Amino acid sequence: MALFGKISIEIGVHATAERLFKIFSTQLHDVQNIAESVHETKLHHGEDWHHNDSIKHWTYVVDGKVRTCHESIESLDEENKTIKCKLFGEEIDHKFKVFNLIFEAIDKENGGAIAKWTIEYERVDEEVDPPYGYVEYVHKCTSDIDAHLLKA
Repeated sequence: MALFGKISIEIGVHATAERLFKIFSTQLHDVQNIAESVHETKLHHGEDWHHNDSIKHWTYVVDGKVRTCHESIESLDEENKTIKCKLFGEEIDHKFKVFNLIFEAIDKENGGAIAKWTIEYERVDEEVDPPYGYVEYVHKCTSDIDAHLLKA
C-alpha cells in the first residue's frame, strides 16, 4: 500500500468564487465564528494572519474528536483563487510526514462556485489511515461558510 496520497473533493456553493476565496485569503480569523467544526483559531507566530511567515494554531473537530494543529500558507495565488497550506505539529506529525491542504475557488457559468479541496499527504507508515475525516471536515466547513455568506 502506498504511503503517498492525494484526495480531492469538489463542493458546489451558492457564493461566488471571489467571496469564498476572500474568506480564506483575508478573513481566515473569522472562520472560528462561522464554521461549527472549528473551535478556535489563534495566531501562533507572526503579526499577520495571511502572511506566508505566519503560523496559525487551530482547534477543530475531525472524526468526532477535538484535534489541534499548526498551519502556514505555502502559496497564495489571487488570480487563480488558490491557496496551499501546510498542516503540521502535534497530532499531524505523529501520523503524516507531509500534509498539505489546497483550496481553489472556481466560478460556475450559471452562478455560484465550486470549492475544490485537495489533501496531499504522506503517512508515516501503513498503520496510519488516509485522512478521509479531513475531507468531511472541509466539506462541513465549506457548507457553513457558504450559508454564512448567503446571509451577509
